[in-house]
Amino acid sequence: MSIHAGTTLGGRYVLKSLLAVGGMGEVWRGEDSELGRPVAVKVLKKEAAANSTFLKRFRNEARNAASLLHDNIAQVFDYGDQEGTPYLVMELVEGEPLSTIIERERVLPERRIGMILAHTSRGLAVAHEAGIMHRDIKPGNLIVRDGDHVKVTDFGVSRSHDQTTLTQTGMVMGTAQYLAPEMALGKPATPASDLYALGIIAYECVVGKRPFTAATAVDIAIAHVNEDVPPLPDRVSGPMAQLITDLLEKNPRKRPRNATALAERIEGLDLPDGAVMPVPSLDPEPDNAPPPRRMPPSVAPKSFRPRPDVPRAR
Repeated sequence: MSIHAGTTLGGRYVLKSLLAVGGMGEVWRGEDSELGRPVAVKVLKKEAAANSTFLKRFRNEARNAASLLHDNIAQVFDYGDQEGTPYLVMELVEGEPLSTIIERERVLPERRIGMILAHTSRGLAVAHEAGIMHRDIKPGNLIVRDGDHVKVTDFGVSRSHDQTTLTQTGMVMGTAQYLAPEMALGKPATPASDLYALGIIAYECVVGKRPFTAATAVDIAIAHVNEDVPPLPDRVSGPMAQLITDLLEKNPRKRPRNATALAERIEGLDLPDGAVMPVPSLDPEPDNAPPPRRMPPSVAPKSFRPRPDVPRAR
């Protein structure tokens, strides 16, 4: 069916304006005419709806997210299918993705980073306690509202303990830049995998770029497994540096024990606030620059090379 402003889905959800377009679908600002409240409506594209894997992924998001009620998780209200067009009705979150904030500001104050991470951890704790791993934590899936309050969104590749995997042999789900080493190896995601992704986000927020970049998703995933985390600048405080070090442990057992413990730890940190020193370029520092704070060495075997077809970014 044709989707446009004015389209009514399920006899009650009136689409008002297009908010975002992704690979699988579109997100519209809408109104629930029965309850008189604004909503966000995610509509699966026709080509995605015809793909059984995408359709299962979309239904997973509806099932998993609808079971989670927490102030740091965007609530799912309804799911339906109209004339072959699946749609998901969600809480309309007024804010902007963390990815937009990072793109605009490059580097964030540590206290603000801590608040964002703590809110995200609180939401993840509820999901993990319900046996649901997000598996695609990244800045684009964290909506930041006034006061740096965070809503975790997009459980489209999440998986609960009682669900079969949607991946085919030799594939993993998630976004390569934030992929935990164990997932790059094809192992199941655990709560610690989501916490690793938070470590990548924290690194990106204090440095202005991600720790691992490469030409392909495969090369990025290999880097997560084999390469040491690049040094943090000396301007990063000791508590923040140690937090990132612990989150980016290659061995998931060495990361914080759970999301609740992580949130409590962050909330107890004395992180600096205020203006961030400008970061004019990402060029190597001059020879006379102060030595950077070093991260611990990798525990991953240097000889490992995953199959070339293993990781794929969404």
